[in-house]
Amino acid sequence: MSRLAPALLLLAAACARTAPVNNPSPAVDPLSLAAPYLDSMVVLDSASPGAVVGISVHGRHYFHASGHLGAGVPEAPDSSTVYDLASLTKVIGLTTAMMIAVDEHRIELDAPIQRYVPAFQGKSKEQVTVRHLLTHSSGLPAWRALYRQATSRADAYALADTTPLDTLPGTRFVYSDLGAIVMAQALESVYHERLDSLLHRRLFGPLGMDDTRYLPPDCWIPRIAPTENDPWRGRTLRGEVHDENAARLDGVSGHAGLFSSARDLLHFGDWLLEGLGSHDSSAAYVWPPPPTSERRFVIRQDIPEGSSRALGWDTPSGLSSGGKYISRDHSFGHTGFTGTSIWIDPTRDLVIVLLSNRVNPTRDNDRWGPVRRNVADRVVEALEGRRSQVAGR
Repeated sequence: MSRLAPALLLLAAACARTAPVNNPSPAVDPLSLAAPYLDSMVVLDSASPGAVVGISVHGRHYFHASGHLGAGVPEAPDSSTVYDLASLTKVIGLTTAMMIAVDEHRIELDAPIQRYVPAFQGKSKEQVTVRHLLTHSSGLPAWRALYRQATSRADAYALADTTPLDTLPGTRFVYSDLGAIVMAQALESVYHERLDSLLHRRLFGPLGMDDTRYLPPDCWIPRIAPTENDPWRGRTLRGEVHDENAARLDGVSGHAGLFSSARDLLHFGDWLLEGLGSHDSSAAYVWPPPPTSERRFVIRQDIPEGSSRALGWDTPSGLSSGGKYISRDHSFGHTGFTGTSIWIDPTRDLVIVLLSNRVNPTRDNDRWGPVRRNVADRVVEALEGRRSQVAGR
């Protein structure tokens, strides 16, 4: 077999479409209230060109799509439409890989990150642990324009590793993309392979998440929702990662870069619920067991004190994007800049996925934030027969 053969087989597999799972319908349609609201926000209020909401209740999946794929792209989205996940990459990919690494004793949560990334150097950096990075309490700043300062993936890593801390580790919460970039290096170091290959081999492939990957192939483009008309790259992005720093990292990073569909993310959420012992699925899935360390990762850490962060994941607080009904003590979730979110409530065996491309054609759009909360609230209201208390249409 030639050296090209394995790559061609992988590409062929990536371009193959799989049929969605058709689970039996429950007595109550969980989207009966959310679907009209989402239509109104997408079609009438232009909060996003289009969106797909996916709900898993006891393993039964529901989908509703609104709008169209993007500006100038009239086709309608559906459960297999692929969206740029943005920061959902941090939990779907990076955090799950960290769970696996902790399970396999390759990485220790309270070890200094320098054990795995010796290039992470600077004042007080020897005090930064893996746990600090996962809870965004490392002291690193939120962001740095690596894409303007580096010309290669290696250069971008070097800049991230030598960025000075703003504060002492463990003393302040600052949501940091740089911390996720450092953790990606740790995983690549202990597994001796790039993050995209690791996740395909250990997670997406075994789970049958055929719509989920970094660097989607060209044959996927017709079903990918475009993102921004990007001034840096001088074109509308479709199938290219929206985040500029992830682009400089060759499209593969711990903080951004993954693409996926609503149907894949519901499958992923069901898998996590299975690991928590709260999933009652009628579907005959065959999947590898979730990491035993999962419970440790989805519990609020209180580092620093008062933070809502679990390990990688967030938990509900204030005006949570997961709405006001989901369990404050047990739910976990995350959002992405492009207009994506996932929330998982083990007390209800419920997964809520909302995917949009609210940055198309421009990121100057602040209408999407309340949509996440209101969709989640209307789902729970429908399931539990609550009278709708959600503002808006």
